[in-house]
Amino acid sequence: MKERFIMILIFVFAFILLVDIYSFKGIKLLASGLESPIFKNAIYVVYWIIPISIISFLLYFRTLQPFERDPRIFRNFFLLAGLFLLFYVPKLVFIIFHLTEDIFHIGKWIISKFSKSTEINTISNVQGISRAKFLSQLGLVLAAIPFTSILYGMIKGRFNFRITHEKLSFPNLPDAFNGFKIVQISDIHIGSFLGHENQVKKAIELVNEQDPDLLLFTGDLVNNFTEELNGWVPILSNFRAKYGKFSILGNHDYGDYFEWKNDAEKVQNLDNLKKAHEDIGFRLLLNESEPIEINNSKIGLIGVENWGLPPFPQYGNLKEAMNGSSELPFKILMTHDPSHWDAEVINKTGIDLTLSGHTHGMQFGIEIGNVKWSPIKYKYPRWAGLYKENNQYLYVNRGLGYIGFPSRIGMPPEITVIELKKT
Repeated sequence: MKERFIMILIFVFAFILLVDIYSFKGIKLLASGLESPIFKNAIYVVYWIIPISIISFLLYFRTLQPFERDPRIFRNFFLLAGLFLLFYVPKLVFIIFHLTEDIFHIGKWIISKFSKSTEINTISNVQGISRAKFLSQLGLVLAAIPFTSILYGMIKGRFNFRITHEKLSFPNLPDAFNGFKIVQISDIHIGSFLGHENQVKKAIELVNEQDPDLLLFTGDLVNNFTEELNGWVPILSNFRAKYGKFSILGNHDYGDYFEWKNDAEKVQNLDNLKKAHEDIGFRLLLNESEPIEINNSKIGLIGVENWGLPPFPQYGNLKEAMNGSSELPFKILMTHDPSHWDAEVINKTGIDLTLSGHTHGMQFGIEIGNVKWSPIKYKYPRWAGLYKENNQYLYVNRGLGYIGFPSRIGMPPEITVIELKKT
C-alpha cells in the first residue's frame, strides 16, 4: 500500500508540474496587458500558492501512512481531493484553448520555413498574438463553468437532499400491504460528514417527514472504520419507522480499504460496526430474512452481505439469506451492489423488489427530463433509479453521503420513497 501511495504521489506531482507550467504560460499572456506590475505580480503569486499548497498537504499526508484511525484525516484528504479537482479541471479546459494556439504557431513556423515573404510572416505574427489572447480569454471564460459547478457541488450540492417517489404495483402483494410505504437510504459514509452534523440532522428530519412504514438502509455506513461513528450514534438513532428499521453492509463497511495492523484488529472493527447498527436501532441482516407482518399477513425482507463484481469482495450468500422467506407471497431484497440483481436475482428467484446503492451516481451526472447520464453507467448499467425486467424491479439509490470527492454535481443525495400497491 505504501509503494502504491508513493507512485500515486509521483504521478500527481508530475501532473501538477506539467499543468501549472503550461497554464502559467497562458496566464502570463493574459496578464501582459496589465499596466500595474504590483497587480500582475500578485496574480502570479496567487497562482503559484495553489499548487504549492496542494503539494505541501500531499507530502503531509504521506507522513501519515499508514493512515491513523482518525476520521479527521480522511475528511481533510477528501477536502484536498475536492480542491484539486476544483482548480485542475478548469486548468485543463484552459489549456485546451491555449494549446490550440500553440499548435497553430508550430504549424505556421513550419510553413514559414518554406515561405520567402517576410511581410506575410510579420502580418501573421501580429494576428497570431491577437488570436492567442482571444483563445486564452475564451478558455478562461469556459474554465469558469467547471469551476463554479464543482464549487457549488462542494458548498451546497452535496447537502441538497432530494426526495424521489415511486409507486410500484404487484398482483401478489398481500392486501394488508396495499399502500405500504418504504423509505430507502444508502451510502451514508458518515465519516465524510464530520463537521456537518446539522446537515445529517436535516436528512433525518426529511426521512421522518415521509412517515415510513419501513426504513431500509442498503449499506456503507462508514468509509473505513467504526471510529467514524464516534458521537454520531445519538443523532442517527433518531430515524423512525412504524414497522422497523433494517440495514445491510456495504463494501466499505468491512474495512477492506484500510491498512490494519493485523487480522484480529480488522475483525474487531467489523464486530464493533455490527454492534453500532444495533445501537442506532437498525436490525442488521447478514445473509438472512426477516418477515414483516401486518394483520396476520406477511412479506419477506431479505438482506445479504456485500456481493460485488471483482475487485469488490463477495460476502453475500443469497441462497442462505432466502431461507425462511421462500413460502412468503412477496419478497424484498436488500443488496448493496446493483450488479447482484443481474447476476443472481432476475429470472432466477421469486424476489419482487430489489433495493441497492453503491454507485452514488458517481456524484456527477445529468438528469433533465428523460435524459439521464453519468460516466458510472459504463461500469454499472443499472446505476440509478428504477429498472424492471418482467415482473421484477430494481431500485438503485444514488446515496445519501459522499466519499473521495466532497461534492455532488447534477446528482444530489437521495431519499427514496417507494409505495407498494396491490393490483
